[in-house]
Amino acid sequence: MPRPTPQRLTPAHYPHHDTVQTRFQDLDVLGHINNVAMAALFETGRVRFNRQIGLLRPSGNRFLVARTEINYLAEGAWPADVEMSHGIGQIGTRSWEILGLCIQDGKPLATCDVTLVMSADGGATGLPNDLRRTLETWRVVASI
Repeated sequence: MPRPTPQRLTPAHYPHHDTVQTRFQDLDVLGHINNVAMAALFETGRVRFNRQIGLLRPSGNRFLVARTEINYLAEGAWPADVEMSHGIGQIGTRSWEILGLCIQDGKPLATCDVTLVMSADGGATGLPNDLRRTLETWRVVASI
């Protein structure tokens, strides 16, 4: 996989930012944040983002994670916190992407792309118009 574009590695291009604390238990035997812990750090940031934009409020809408892709760029360490940046990427007819960036001490550690799909009993369904409008307001800068 090619290295992400410089715009993708710039926190200012993302509309949501949060600090997530690392833990000693996140480390592998070499003292680096391990892959499972990095996925959990992204999940924490993504859940906080979803909460901020109102996706976790009861609305009758259900969505499922269909794909998660993490691109590791550098090693992270404990005890420094990580800065998580998130925003909306592509929006389809039944799905959308949440793009994430993890930075520690000013250095990009990883990006994470998650595809979410609207779900209804019996299968996928289209995005409601109100949800589409909300997603549009939280887009990552278009040059990414």
